[in-house]
Amino acid sequence: MSTTTVTGPAQGSGYRAVLGSPHVARLLGGTLIGRLPTGMAPIAILLMVRAEHGPLTLAGLLGALYGLASALGQPLLGRLVDRHGQTQVLVPATIAASTAFLLLPCTGPARHPVLAALTVLVAGLATPPLEAGLRVLWPRLLPDPEHQRAALSLDSSTQGLVFVAGPLLASGFAVGAGATTALVATAALGLLGTGLVVTSRPSRAWTPAEVTEAVHWMGPLRVPGLRVLFAALIGTGVALGAVNVLAISTAERHHAGWLAGVMPAALSLGSMLGGLAYGRHAWPGAPAKHLVAAATGFAAGWLPLLPDPAPAVAVLGAALPGTFLAPLLTAAFLTIDRLAPYGESTEAFAWLIACIGVGQAAGTGLASLADAAGPLLVAAVPLAGAAFALWLMRRFNDRLSA
Repeated sequence: MSTTTVTGPAQGSGYRAVLGSPHVARLLGGTLIGRLPTGMAPIAILLMVRAEHGPLTLAGLLGALYGLASALGQPLLGRLVDRHGQTQVLVPATIAASTAFLLLPCTGPARHPVLAALTVLVAGLATPPLEAGLRVLWPRLLPDPEHQRAALSLDSSTQGLVFVAGPLLASGFAVGAGATTALVATAALGLLGTGLVVTSRPSRAWTPAEVTEAVHWMGPLRVPGLRVLFAALIGTGVALGAVNVLAISTAERHHAGWLAGVMPAALSLGSMLGGLAYGRHAWPGAPAKHLVAAATGFAAGWLPLLPDPAPAVAVLGAALPGTFLAPLLTAAFLTIDRLAPYGESTEAFAWLIACIGVGQAAGTGLASLADAAGPLLVAAVPLAGAAFALWLMRRFNDRLSA
């Protein structure tokens, strides 16, 4: 099957038109606010443990447990959304996660680490799948395909703010009013953001697709193309997780402490700029081709960091791959939308988020064990992911080019 492409500016696909559509700004803002706990919680948990004079190892393990549980919980909750609707799942999940954050200081993490770990596990597993839920709403909010692509680009571009603003907010609350207040703020923002989403008319009106057959136990993972795509995106997550450790080690080698925060921020800024640029135009070719190009660019963008350059070059080296990150995610979501089985879109989108999250946890761990190999890790692993994406495009060319 063939597809008609447009090489100039997408007609009527400007961000002003997208944001001016009913409910779009509210859903985008609510999702961003509701996802802030994902960026705040690891720092807030670490600060809570340290405030009780607990060991740094325990603090790091609890933060890693939250990240891993949050990633694994997304497809499970996504499947429930596909079966029961958004309100019925997002509301109790958010209440459970926020309650766990509020109870964590009461467990005395330094004195009762097992109880604290169970509480953190609940908070992570109950993280509401707001991002995946928003993706399934776009076709209903914006019937025009170009508007949908622009909305996805805007969505993917702004999600990086979660991991910039989240740690800053958690640290600010902890310094100003204590670590317990940081956890309270984390719980409150989660409730606020989810409340904005679930009280909107599109979310309330969204109903699961009528599926006559029993859901396969593997869900969307039974589709070979999705399995390959998710495996490729684990590589993207590994790079994102390793870059934080890489930034710290680079800062220490060059005696430039500011690099530890500036390098990840440069990556997020590059992602935002790249995503906004990608969404302003309709590019030739199917989303799978965009996916391969963006994955290759993301991987190759890390190569300038291999020689351990000067701090200013290191910042540019972090921003360069970032410019391909949001386009990569946008193309991945569009590809998933074409491959996902009928009635299982939320779970499919949630698997993407989960795979990147698992990759991030693995990347942080691997880079911590061998930080000297950090630059090679963030370059080589995404390159393998790009190869996977290329195989995906060739193997499923007929379907993905439709």
